[in-house]
Amino acid sequence: MTIATGRTAPARKTRPLPPSRLLAGASPDSYIGLATHRKTYTLPPPPSAQPRYSLIDLMGAAGLLGRGGAGFPTARKLKAVADGPGPRVVVANGTEGEPPSAKDQTLMTHNPHLVIDGAVLAAAAVGASQVLIGVDRAHRRALEAMRAALAERTSTEGLGVDLRLAGTPSRYVAGEETGLVQWMNGGPAMPTSVPPRPFEKGVAGRPTLVQNVETLATMALIARHGPEWFRQLGTPDEPGGRLVTVSGAVGQPAVVEAPIGTPIGALIDAVGGPAAELSAVMVGGFYGTWLPVDALDTPYSRAGLLPLGASPGAGVVLALPASACGLAETARVVSWYAGESAGQCGPCIFGLADLSELFAQVAAARANRDDLETVRRWAGEIEGRGACKHPDGAARLVRSALTVFSDELTRHMSTGECRGNGRPVLRVPPPGKTWR
Repeated sequence: MTIATGRTAPARKTRPLPPSRLLAGASPDSYIGLATHRKTYTLPPPPSAQPRYSLIDLMGAAGLLGRGGAGFPTARKLKAVADGPGPRVVVANGTEGEPPSAKDQTLMTHNPHLVIDGAVLAAAAVGASQVLIGVDRAHRRALEAMRAALAERTSTEGLGVDLRLAGTPSRYVAGEETGLVQWMNGGPAMPTSVPPRPFEKGVAGRPTLVQNVETLATMALIARHGPEWFRQLGTPDEPGGRLVTVSGAVGQPAVVEAPIGTPIGALIDAVGGPAAELSAVMVGGFYGTWLPVDALDTPYSRAGLLPLGASPGAGVVLALPASACGLAETARVVSWYAGESAGQCGPCIFGLADLSELFAQVAAARANRDDLETVRRWAGEIEGRGACKHPDGAARLVRSALTVFSDELTRHMSTGECRGNGRPVLRVPPPGKTWR
């Protein structure tokens, strides 16, 4: 199942993927209303029939890992909040600040009721009396769909829990769980120093579960169909399917629902295949890693990507055409990283700015070998030293670019020339304007 996110290109033969679970019945312009949702998915078990720990145990048996990027075991996260003192809060994180990602927006736009089902079940699992759903205020279609779904629920079935929708700031780090919680507490939408973590002290000082909306929707399906059904897809250690945004030089940029462990090349084939000769693929998003094209047979899973120093991250595969300069594209992303800094620590305030400026010189073929060594050193120095993980993404992307685009780097350093055609490929948004 794919939901298109870009313009149509000539069709290619694609490798079939299993029928969709999360997006069953969806089409590019569809909104699945409550009546259709209930026909497609049926009613989940009522919260009263799901004692807290039995639902948590169910997620543990399913082996569900978080779909927001970190891949943390969902059952452990649920139990940590459930074991805390009441009252408790659930935050459904639909902010999706990763620029190349559209999976959460797509899910909320087309199937918002499945997200609500999961959020209500999560509240029952941890004993929460309140659910807050955070959606980037710039993602208007997703906001409108969630708002319509909540109105449908309220006027018909009811919710059984205090559930509210919030339009969040359009900043990258605003979606980090501590940044989202701080904003919901009336503060700036930027990550906070830890501890305490949100599961200890979150919204209004209460134990708070912050869970990605795709994870919550998947919880709703597991509650309906059971762990064995869920494990029919994926791998033993990483069961199930997941939503992946596939874009760049492909036939039809789209959100694809595929079993974990599907080869990267099969994901590209599922959206029409390469639309041009490729030089590399980005996996995980801007917070991810460049891989060479000979890695297309690599399974898209944490275990499969780990030997390459990569991770599925936010569920992104971006195909880079050979006509583009990978160094120049990376320089644009690193500049964006510097502009998205929360401004809380030296590695972000100074480290990212300096790294961005010097890497831009490398990309423009105006750097010498001393500059290149400085870039390598700075990338190593800023990683793991920030107040949050924001600088780490830029450092990882830079290091992978220096490796994957080594031939282009040699050309830049030896001749001062670039093979790129100068036309940007990655959609890099302007840095955000506000933290509120």
